[in-house]
Amino acid sequence: MEPITKVEIITRPAKLDDLKEAMNKIGVTGMTVSQIFGSGLTKGHVEVYRGSEYSVNLLPKIKVEIVVCEVPVETVVKTAKEILKTGKLGDGKIFIQPLANAVRIRTGDEGPDAIKAPKDTKSA
Repeated sequence: MEPITKVEIITRPAKLDDLKEAMNKIGVTGMTVSQIFGSGLTKGHVEVYRGSEYSVNLLPKIKVEIVVCEVPVETVVKTAKEILKTGKLGDGKIFIQPLANAVRIRTGDEGPDAIKAPKDTKSA
């Protein structure tokens, strides 16, 4: 059975469209995107609102989750790094995790078959 791997990318919201386009070009067919807040090395920043300073400790980010078995993980990571790198703090992180299994609820397909394009094209 082919290995199933989850690639989790946390980065700037402004980079989402570029990332989606790049992933489509390398054959990634699906992803889950969440709006999140977080802090890393930058620890936030100070803003002024109506004359008062306040700390913004959690910055808006996006989390993109991609599960792959046919597209090489190295290709996904290399492409994401090329698209997302600005060289400035806050570019983000990429986490890579092996998955034990995946299940497509509609058909009961398991393993790589659960994340590959279905053989039938009926959708819910």
